[in-house]
Amino acid sequence: MSGMFDLSGKTALVTGAGRGLGFAFARGIAMGGARVIINDLTAEVADTAAETLRKEGLDASAAAFNVIDAAAAEDAVARIEKDVSPLDILFNNAGIHRRASLVDMPEESWRAVIDTNLTSAFIVGRTIARRMIPRGAGKIINTCSINCERPRPEIANYSAAKGGLVLLTRAMCVEWAKYNIQVNGIAPGYMLTEMTLPLSQDPERNAWIESITPAKRWGKPEDLIGAAIFLSSGASNFVNGHVLFVDGGMRYAL
Repeated sequence: MSGMFDLSGKTALVTGAGRGLGFAFARGIAMGGARVIINDLTAEVADTAAETLRKEGLDASAAAFNVIDAAAAEDAVARIEKDVSPLDILFNNAGIHRRASLVDMPEESWRAVIDTNLTSAFIVGRTIARRMIPRGAGKIINTCSINCERPRPEIANYSAAKGGLVLLTRAMCVEWAKYNIQVNGIAPGYMLTEMTLPLSQDPERNAWIESITPAKRWGKPEDLIGAAIFLSSGASNFVNGHVLFVDGGMRYAL
């Protein structure tokens, strides 16, 4: 039974994995046996993250490129598949926040969040699917969010991007399932990362988040590892178009 979750021999690209949840996903599936390629916009960040995993005895390397640049994504994926291995798994995880109320939000903040959180999944997903389709196998996991269903003030751009990512996940499933490609999403609740640090350090907001989470705590990045391994492995071969919420029950308490 444990072999169903074994990722040995698999190669995965994780975008936005230099820190935060992306790094947790990369570490988790590497612990499950996969070879991981850590993507970040900055080579130094990606290299440092990969070196951290190698020091833990895990198989990791780095690939810095801009996930919203189709030509850069094509070049990077072609290089990975030539120099490392064909990609079996893709985690579309790259994401940013640009907080502002809708009436005050600059267009550049709207576009930056939509592009990084949503368009990048289309660009990188399409690039890799073009290679997975002839091989007749693949796993694509998109990092969604509790905010895809539960928006809050000042994150309309983020909620819109993550809501779109849920439907993109389903659309990818509808088009690519016949090629034995499973496309699913993971929707974290509030996780303690650099991105959420301002919220956790605000006593009022921190208390609110803990009060509406049935588990009565913030999530930790390592809480996502089980879901990541499941959706990357043979255990999920007939799971497709699904969004798995890892949120301590928050989805049902709001």
